[in-house]
Amino acid sequence: MTSASGTGAAGLDALEVKGKRVLMRVDFNVPQDANGAITDDTRIRAALPTIREVLAKGARVVVLMSHLGRPKGVDEKLRLAPVAERLSKHLKLPVIALKESTGAAVEAAVAQAAPGSVVLLENVRFNAGEQKADPALSAAYARLGDVFVNDAFGTSHRAECSVSEVAKLLPSVAGRLLQAEIEAFARVLTQPKRPLVAILGGAKVSDKLLVIDTLLERCDTLLVGGGMAYTFLKAMGQGIGKSLCEDERMEVVKAALAKAKARKVELLLPVDHVIADRFAADAASKTVEAIPDGWMALDIGPKTRKLFAERIAGAATIVWNGPMGVFEMPAFCEGTKAVGKAVAAAKGYTVVGGGDSVAALEQLKLSAKVKHVSTGGGASLELLEGKALPGITSLSVRR
Repeated sequence: MTSASGTGAAGLDALEVKGKRVLMRVDFNVPQDANGAITDDTRIRAALPTIREVLAKGARVVVLMSHLGRPKGVDEKLRLAPVAERLSKHLKLPVIALKESTGAAVEAAVAQAAPGSVVLLENVRFNAGEQKADPALSAAYARLGDVFVNDAFGTSHRAECSVSEVAKLLPSVAGRLLQAEIEAFARVLTQPKRPLVAILGGAKVSDKLLVIDTLLERCDTLLVGGGMAYTFLKAMGQGIGKSLCEDERMEVVKAALAKAKARKVELLLPVDHVIADRFAADAASKTVEAIPDGWMALDIGPKTRKLFAERIAGAATIVWNGPMGVFEMPAFCEGTKAVGKAVAAAKGYTVVGGGDSVAALEQLKLSAKVKHVSTGGGASLELLEGKALPGITSLSVRR
């Protein structure tokens, strides 16, 4: 298994599930409104293919584990009953929702479930040991299954009981969703079709330092937008007005610029900017090539949009993580829109990761036109950083 891509985990085809209790980690961490109603069930729907396949292959019972939110102990507002109800509608099957995730009552419920049943354990983060990789808790989960399937890419960068630790105790493989994520990032990070164009945005360069370093070793062109671009521009001696800048990262950014030059990677930064007199949706704004004192850049300008779109159109492989500006504000969303449209229209293999980039695609209704839209923000960033993810490296079907 390579640390850069996380490839090598066995998939469902390598696991015999007929007549077995299949313990499965899914990511049902769905957004809810103030009344607890689910506002977006994308993550529930993303898990359906693996659940259906395991049932079709004759699993005796499917036992699902997930977290929801960030509870500190039991939190009545973060119980998984609404998730079970929504899952049941999609599966067209009753889902047995338990009020605990371990213990004698849970073990009895799993043992007594009719063949072909789906059981959803209570929010695993109600357990104090979940995020501490507690061995006793991991063993308690393992008692509920004969085999383990991880289909929760969004949490696979975490060494937690229900993610990586239980995988060490049972024959374990990647589900279809996790497998698709592994394969998509492998196509970017290991022997990509060239040219490989990487697009990075977002507010802080510090959030993406390792990603920049890894991509500079792999890509042909790196397009940098968003707030992070202005630390780069200042490092190159350009005036950036009141734009976001991490002065403490200046030396690291200068090293990245030097690395790009040494490796002959084309590193493109904004050549024009949409600027504002303050950080507000109703701020005065204009487009400039040179940022005057007292103004801040909140989006890339039209010349930059055109330049970036041209590079994206000519790429054989494209990976995008992070918006080009403050896309939540209508006056500063055009750069992110332009990049989203260019990625969707590209003929190359396209991967989009990171919550804001995915949200932008959803707003534009372009997700279906991208080859792979990642379900994990933090996990996709760590793969792009070249890290091995505990939830993947712990999988092993050979016991």
